[in-house]
Amino acid sequence: MGRRFAREGLPVALIARNRPSPDLADLTVAADCTDETELRAALDKVVAEFGTPDVVVYNAAKIAADRIGDLSLREHQEAWAVNVGGAISAAAHLAPAMVANGGGSFLITGGMPETKPDYVSLSLGKAGVRALVSLLDQTYGAGGLHAATVTVYGPVAPGTAYDPGEIAEEYWALHQQPRGEWIHELDYTGAV
Repeated sequence: MGRRFAREGLPVALIARNRPSPDLADLTVAADCTDETELRAALDKVVAEFGTPDVVVYNAAKIAADRIGDLSLREHQEAWAVNVGGAISAAAHLAPAMVANGGGSFLITGGMPETKPDYVSLSLGKAGVRALVSLLDQTYGAGGLHAATVTVYGPVAPGTAYDPGEIAEEYWALHQQPRGEWIHELDYTGAV
């Protein structure tokens, strides 16, 4: 995704739990999205380097098979912290400045097109992400922040119907949508 946005001249920063390869972005920062202090510090570093972002893509998820009753409450909270909590922290930290700067896009990888009993914590997290996008739109949409999810209906792999380059085009298209045409949930069912 970053490469797609970079082709348009946008600086790209990548925040990941483990420091990613520097050739993927103009700036790479290590931070755990479940540690709010660490995440905010990483976001502050990005803003100090490039200014308020025009677009934020939240693409973190804890993907693990579990059924109702398999996880303790604490384990559910840990999954929620990755799937939803980090997105809330990032949005709360950046959205007001983005609106003050004229708006932008806050895009979240949705995944899980439907709930699955073999992926309870992920299903709940992705439902939470959809609710978060609605709340972001209600709170910041009038100020110019386009919030949306991208739900990918298959395994992402180069050269397949779910090629990351093709998916990145969808993120770019969402970011470019005129305000009157905003959609808040894009279902990517594979390249035609």
